[in-house]
Amino acid sequence: MDISIERLCIENGLKMTGPRRVIARVLSEAHDHPDVDELHRRANQVDERISLATVYRTVRLLEAKGILERRDLGSKRARYEPSGDRNHFHLVDQDNGKVVEFSAPDAEILLRDIAAKHGFDVALIKIELFGRRQAGQPVAEDAVNDHDIESSAT
Repeated sequence: MDISIERLCIENGLKMTGPRRVIARVLSEAHDHPDVDELHRRANQVDERISLATVYRTVRLLEAKGILERRDLGSKRARYEPSGDRNHFHLVDQDNGKVVEFSAPDAEILLRDIAAKHGFDVALIKIELFGRRQAGQPVAEDAVNDHDIESSAT
């Protein structure tokens, strides 16, 4: 991921403590949508003194500042990803929890047309589709990534 969470924190006037720097780096390097437990596990690989409470407080702060977005991707735990101003689509496999991020220019055009017919100018499109991958079907070539959203720390 090419987003510097630490830079966004500084731009938003946040004091960058040691634990916040570690958590920001973990978030910046994430190629998935980790939950707080997974963020804690990854942060502890860098600095084992970082508590789960610190991760929770930091995530809540970053969410309140608009740096992180909470996502409900079908699991019982909130997942997080950097906030963005690009259209964003997820396919969530209900059988195994895998998430595919994809682009859909044709869908964006259709959705903007629908919104315009109702008098809206669309600023941002974010969609989650939940379903089951058909047996033997590979991930489409235009998918950004395919990753497991279930925490590996169970």
